[in-house]
Amino acid sequence: YPARIIAIGADREAAGFEHAEAFGIPTFLVPFREFESREAWGRELGVQLAAWQPDLVVLSGMMRLLPADLVAQWAPRIINTHGVRDAIASGTTQTGASVIVVDHGIDSGPILAQERIAILPGDDEAALHERIKPVERRLLIDVVRRIATGEIDLSAATAAASN
Repeated sequence: YPARIIAIGADREAAGFEHAEAFGIPTFLVPFREFESREAWGRELGVQLAAWQPDLVVLSGMMRLLPADLVAQWAPRIINTHGVRDAIASGTTQTGASVIVVDHGIDSGPILAQERIAILPGDDEAALHERIKPVERRLLIDVVRRIATGEIDLSAATAAASN
């Protein structure tokens, strides 16, 4: 695989830390609740990220909007997964999983990969979420590989999306 995980960070304790420890990957924690504002939290998160100098920041399971200055500092090198779970309430028969470039909006960045997922009769949010997660992970692994090999150029994807 042409990419390497150099650190795993989170805003709260997470199972990913146990996996990191098992594989000897350093971790860092920046608890949101310990900061007086989103911006203060974002500044510390930026300090922690800068210490590792990553080529790419991958959000996975991040359910918190990043402050605009942090996004600006790392754009377009921040990607996130997005699974649409609220489709059940709307009565649709399909939803999707996507990997996107993080921008200043909520799930509004350029889409790097996307796949449809059927909503099955009797699905509730938990069941649908369990089917979305493996698709998100597979898409994320493929997108990171394609970024690492140069098949995806994040700057070009971002520029194309803004036109």
